[in-house]
Amino acid sequence: MRKAFLRHVRRFPWVTNVTLYGCLFAGGDFVHQWFSRRDRIDWSHTRNVALVAFSFHGNFNFFWMRFLERRFPGNSAGMVMRKLFLDQTAAAPLATSVFYTGVSFLEGKEDITADWREKFLNTYKTGLMFWPFMQFLNFALVPLYVRTTFTGCCAFVWATFLCFSRQSGDGTAGAALAWMFPLKEDESEPAKEDLASRDKTDAPDRQR
Repeated sequence: MRKAFLRHVRRFPWVTNVTLYGCLFAGGDFVHQWFSRRDRIDWSHTRNVALVAFSFHGNFNFFWMRFLERRFPGNSAGMVMRKLFLDQTAAAPLATSVFYTGVSFLEGKEDITADWREKFLNTYKTGLMFWPFMQFLNFALVPLYVRTTFTGCCAFVWATFLCFSRQSGDGTAGAALAWMFPLKEDESEPAKEDLASRDKTDAPDRQR
């Protein structure tokens, strides 16, 4: 199975890599919606995410990986760091910007840059805690002909975060963690009780 897949990728590198990337990216939106809504999946949003992923992100990543490899060939420490630096300073901001503005455009929003202005900087900072490590492995260990597929696997996780940030988050990792691991009611009740008791204790002091 693995050998057959690798043969297919070698024979049709562009189609295979872009298709897998787009499907994985769109899958991230489905996972976000599944955990957020479950009973009312917005398939139009998944469609819009898939369109942006197939039309831009998958294609851009495929040719970007080849450009970097031609410009900085090999996987020596120096070449890997050059590719990593350029990827995070040029490609990452562009990809994030296209996601926010592209999905807003497909949704027909009047101001397609509103989400970008509000959440881009936080999202980019959060990406710096994730993508440099993933892309270091990509540039150092993964063969060129499957690098876009590897990026797509990472983008599955990243797209889940992006879709959460766009719909109900602010682009920070803290907001995403709070969504993934919400406080249980029985854990939050003691805090509320403590606050109420403090208010009662402080009330006489305030009256003086």
